[in-house]
Amino acid sequence: MTAEVSQISQHGVWLLLDNREMFLPYDKFPWFKNAPVSAIQNVKLLNRHHLYWSDLDIDLEVESIEHRSYFRW
Repeated sequence: MTAEVSQISQHGVWLLLDNREMFLPYDKFPWFKNAPVSAIQNVKLLNRHHLYWSDLDIDLEVESIEHRSYFRW
């Protein structure tokens, strides 16, 4: 399984996890909004369920992206 940032827009970040595409909107994932492009693109899939952006020190579980309703903003 691999992770890759496919697009960064004014609304959020598009992430590819193998053949699945996921959207991380800035209103739910605000840490990415003003981050440098190179830092956003430097994502590692540590295991099937865990993503890590080392330049930003951000850890996210894949489930938290799939089920954004888990967050209380």
